[in-house]
Amino acid sequence: MVMAQMETISSFIVRVYQWMLEHLFVINIVFSILIVFFQRRNPTTVWAWLLLLNFIPVLGFVLYLVLGQNFRKERMFKMKEIEGEVKYAVRRQEESIYRKKLRLKDPELERFKRLILYNLNEGESVLTDNNDIRIYTDGEEKFRALMCEMEQAKKYIHVQYYIIRRDELWEEIEELLIRKAGQGVEVRILFDSMGCKRMRNRDWDRLEEAGVQAAEFFPAVFGKLQLRVNYRNHRKIVVIDGRIGFVGGFNVGREYLGLSKRFGYWRDTHICIEGAAVTSLAVRFVLDWNYAARENLFLEDHLFEIPKYERGGRDPVQIISSGPDSRAREIRNNYLSLIHMARKNIYIQTPYFIPDDDIRDALLIAAKSGVDVRIMIPCKPDHLFVYWATFSYIGEMIEAGARCYTYDQGFLHTKCLCVDGLVSCIGTANMDIRSFSLNFEVNAVIYSADTTRKLEAAFESDIDKSTVITKKKYEQRPLSVRVKEQFCRLLSPVL
Repeated sequence: MVMAQMETISSFIVRVYQWMLEHLFVINIVFSILIVFFQRRNPTTVWAWLLLLNFIPVLGFVLYLVLGQNFRKERMFKMKEIEGEVKYAVRRQEESIYRKKLRLKDPELERFKRLILYNLNEGESVLTDNNDIRIYTDGEEKFRALMCEMEQAKKYIHVQYYIIRRDELWEEIEELLIRKAGQGVEVRILFDSMGCKRMRNRDWDRLEEAGVQAAEFFPAVFGKLQLRVNYRNHRKIVVIDGRIGFVGGFNVGREYLGLSKRFGYWRDTHICIEGAAVTSLAVRFVLDWNYAARENLFLEDHLFEIPKYERGGRDPVQIISSGPDSRAREIRNNYLSLIHMARKNIYIQTPYFIPDDDIRDALLIAAKSGVDVRIMIPCKPDHLFVYWATFSYIGEMIEAGARCYTYDQGFLHTKCLCVDGLVSCIGTANMDIRSFSLNFEVNAVIYSADTTRKLEAAFESDIDKSTVITKKKYEQRPLSVRVKEQFCRLLSPVL
């Protein structure tokens, strides 16, 4: 009886498979119509998906369902309880700019007021000018500073990372967080389900039993099945007592300490902020937490009390964020605006260089106009398709006169753009289409010659550990590499 049923099921599956093969052309046309007419998308992205669909019939559409859903219609993050206060601060600052009352300490920064106004209007990102910024380019140094600040927490510790590995680094942080929770400090951990897929439920259960609250962003279904491979929360934020904030490229794992045989030394950049900009980071964390945990922390007034700052910082900062639910691609638009505003130099460090057409053209124009454009990428891939697509765009930059480098000491993961030694934009967003449109990201725009020159000095120091990609060297690459570059470039809108 059972055997007969199994044979019936097998026969049915075979018939369905044969029917699909016989009608493959029609099925592909239907799927193509669904993609073209029922999703408002950039035409380049549409063509990329159509190419994939026709190269890999049926499976291409399954990939589209998993990777290609348009998520921009849903307004996820809401802040009704503090909207009035935020809008009041934004309107006051806008009025100061329009009436020319807003004065930046460095007169050379006056030409960037249009960008400040854009961030106010589009992202309600208030400019704060009393920030002290410390830069970390080494994992050991960054995590030592982070844990030192966590030890001093008296009220709360909010932790948000895209990737958390279950290894010796996390064990040390976990022990500290459990101890602080035992002392009455409110500890919350927000993690991305995809980035933390190797963590187990019992890891989070153990924390919650010890008094640490944990929330999962876009959790998997049926255990490990991810229906949203795109639209990941790529932000890395730590806020301690509203006094100290960390943001940048480092995740939590032994590779970020340079202990991975595959990647070697991990070159990244993270910043620690003490000043009023930390409140903006605190709000960003709470918005994400409220969505993932189905809570409303905006009702907790003590989380937004303005503490006294020990360091008398002077750096003006705007915290900007973007994601699939944003009205505009604010971080991408900041990158574009800064490139257009550059007069002397543009320094870019990014693990993935897949610019959209506007940023690509802006960089090409800048390089051909005499602006010193320098771009640094890793010498080794962590994602092969992205790596070869990156090199196809690098070739265009070299042709236009930009100076491009591969970082050779290990893996370069820094996400940083510096312009004219005056303004820098640093955080979690790569210089690629995924960060521009698909991931939830957060960056700090720093209007400070002092901090920007420190970041540029770090770039220049990295040149000694890098190889220049000369025009001659690029043109001598083998045919196999050229084919890889062109194929991966065709897929770049969906990588």
